[in-house]
Amino acid sequence: MIFDKNTAKKTAELLLSIKAIKLQPEKPFTWASGWNSPIYCDNRVTLSYVPIRNYIRENLARIIEKKHGKPDVIAGVATGAIAMGVLVAQELGIPFVYVRPEAKKHGRKNQIEGFLDKGQNVIVVEDLISTGKSSLNAVKALKDEDANVKGMVAIFDYGFDKAVKNFKKENLELTTLSNYENLIEQAMDTNYITEKDFETLIEWRINPSEWKK
Repeated sequence: MIFDKNTAKKTAELLLSIKAIKLQPEKPFTWASGWNSPIYCDNRVTLSYVPIRNYIRENLARIIEKKHGKPDVIAGVATGAIAMGVLVAQELGIPFVYVRPEAKKHGRKNQIEGFLDKGQNVIVVEDLISTGKSSLNAVKALKDEDANVKGMVAIFDYGFDKAVKNFKKENLELTTLSNYENLIEQAMDTNYITEKDFETLIEWRINPSEWKK
């Protein structure tokens, strides 16, 4: 769920302004999953824009403190959320670790990089939530090391039903700065898209895996 409406709309405005999120209903993107999509999100672009980077860092830190208090450790999900996770940890003045998709095949064979003590309270930072599979894989890795995962925060969430079910199943609270609903609302309010585009974006969201197959 979003933290609040004003933050959601402002975040959407900023992401659209730097094309961290692109909307192309007439020229759809193809995701790695094979899905056709009128939207593409790359929140790493925010790292190149200092005022926007600061806005995201400060607001993610604010959400964490208001909803969970100050944790012992921030964990970023590799690779997209490593840099923002570090910035959030710096804002809160606490340690940082990051979680690989799987353990390395060599060396110490770590999946979690950095120092994490058993029983420490951890908040996971993500850049983007689609189905939630990779995000929850990171949570599992942390729990396997006896970390106390208190929740997850992210910049943007597509709001797919599958993700909602996945997070509910794991009993993990997800809070985001913005989401798909507020994004397309903001895009419509500012004439970034047309009424026809808006209808296409709504249509895609209903059944994204089958859209224009």
